[in-house]
Amino acid sequence: MDSLENKDALAAQEQVENLVEAQPEQNEVKETVVDNDAQVEEQEPKQEPEEAPEVQAPEQEETTADEASTIEKIVEDFRQLLNEPLEDIKDKAEQLKNQFYKIQHSLRTEAANADDADLSESSEDNTDADEQAPDNTADNSLENTFRQLLNQYKEKKAQAHQQAEAQMKQNLLRKENIIEQMKQMTEQGTADVQENLKTFKELQAEWKTIGAVPPESATNIWKQYNLYQEKFYDLVKINFELRDYDLKKNLDLKNQLIAQAEQLKNNENVVEAFRQLQQLHEQWAEIGPVARELREETWNRFKEASTIINKRHQDYFEQLHKREEENLQRKLNIIDQIKVIDTDEFTTSKQWDEAAEQINALQNEWRTIGFAPKKHNQLIYDEYRKLCDEFFRKRTAFYRQLKDTLSVNLQKKRSLVEQAESLKDSDNWKEATDMFVKMQQEWKQIGPVARKYSDDIWKRFQTACDTFFNRKKTQTQGQRSEEKQNLEDKRQIIAQIEAIDTTDHEQALSRLRELTAQFNQIGHVPFRDKDKVYKLFRAATNKVFDALNIQASERRLESFQRDVNLKDENTLQNDRRRLVRQYESLQQEIQTAENNILFFTSKSGKGNKLVDDLQKKINDLKRQLSDLEHKINIIDTKIEEE
Repeated sequence: MDSLENKDALAAQEQVENLVEAQPEQNEVKETVVDNDAQVEEQEPKQEPEEAPEVQAPEQEETTADEASTIEKIVEDFRQLLNEPLEDIKDKAEQLKNQFYKIQHSLRTEAANADDADLSESSEDNTDADEQAPDNTADNSLENTFRQLLNQYKEKKAQAHQQAEAQMKQNLLRKENIIEQMKQMTEQGTADVQENLKTFKELQAEWKTIGAVPPESATNIWKQYNLYQEKFYDLVKINFELRDYDLKKNLDLKNQLIAQAEQLKNNENVVEAFRQLQQLHEQWAEIGPVARELREETWNRFKEASTIINKRHQDYFEQLHKREEENLQRKLNIIDQIKVIDTDEFTTSKQWDEAAEQINALQNEWRTIGFAPKKHNQLIYDEYRKLCDEFFRKRTAFYRQLKDTLSVNLQKKRSLVEQAESLKDSDNWKEATDMFVKMQQEWKQIGPVARKYSDDIWKRFQTACDTFFNRKKTQTQGQRSEEKQNLEDKRQIIAQIEAIDTTDHEQALSRLRELTAQFNQIGHVPFRDKDKVYKLFRAATNKVFDALNIQASERRLESFQRDVNLKDENTLQNDRRRLVRQYESLQQEIQTAENNILFFTSKSGKGNKLVDDLQKKINDLKRQLSDLEHKINIIDTKIEEE
């Protein structure tokens, strides 16, 4: 390579010398022209008359005519020569120029000799001498023409010389630019050697295509070029050593990725394993190559591990699509169940509440179901959402209307309460009694009011009624003293209840029931002490119940028993009718639920959550039904005793 570069340098130097060779030739031309002119000017004043032999005169005239013809041809050839490229005519031009001046010099010498011979004859015949004097006008015209052509030739050479100098300067700039690029590549170190190698070779090829530079810069520019060539190839050598190290390092890193990819098959989360595999592939792409002989083997190992994960991922989504189809069928089944709910037949809040519970249960089931296929998922959700929204919109409209009805009922019951409260202190027992009975019947026919007002307005009405009927009872002779005695007796029973020993569960419970029965058999107490003594009795019995760990249902029945004993027959009859209506309603509700559970069982199969919820509801309703039955029996027993 060094020998090749030296040859390039020598060729460049030779080209520079060829380009500047025209300069001394121009100087030579100028000197020649000056010398010839000087000779002509010097010879003219030094001419001396000489006698020429007569025998030579004819020969001299023939030679002069031939040379004059040759000069004309030289001028014409020189004229034609100027139309050709400068580098092709340089030698020919110099040859024609030398021939022209050589002949011109010869002609002038002969002319001078001829003039000297004529001077000797001038005394004899001046007129003939003048006629025989040579005519130099034609020669001077050719010489002027040739000088003009020669000046054109000089100008052409000067222009070529200027162009050659400009080209050499441009070549110098191009080579300096190439050297600067090489310098930058060497300063970048080994990081980008592989990328720069192709560019470096292109710069070398470009260098060879560039012509000569100014001679004064040729040596220095070549030294710099050679310097950065050597530096770059030193970097190439270092880079190859580093590349071997990188190939080994890359192999270690890729073997680690292969090991990680092979471990992913143990990850039960298929989606997560696939995601991690994609990350490993990204890392693989960033690591770089390994040795050529190991590339295929290494990649095949990584590809085999990847194939396992990809197959699991594909199988997973096939199963997922299958589950999505199953989810679609389940969701369509829920939509069908919602569609069969006929809200047009609903007339009570109970029906709406039951249907709402059913809708809520179906909504909860919907939430437990995964996605359906993408092309169906949004469509069936929109249909499901529309059905649910329509149901709750109608339910809201029903309760809005119900609210208006409850408001009207509230006004009616408030009117009855005001009438009852105005009559509770009446002494017209017969008329007031009839009025109270009539108001109680109207109360039952009015219908429900809002729950937040229900208890309060009922207590006011009941208190007014109880006040009147209690006043009526106090009119019985000796009733007051009897009520006081009853109060004392009930207080004694309460004291006995508080003293019950609860260590023996059965004996304590039996004693509590006995004392409770005695308490209930005692008649009315003074009205002002009624609530107070009842609270004391309830607190005492609850204390015993707590000690005996009696269930809540039994307590409710015991409490109900106590409440029954405090009410009159008319109130008990009203309570019994109310409980009977509740009993019949529960029976109907249980029957409906049992029918529904048969329907859902046939549709949904065993283990359906909705079926379990309905069964729990049926069991709870049956317990409530049993409690109502006991309460009705307690009232019947009390009525029979009276």
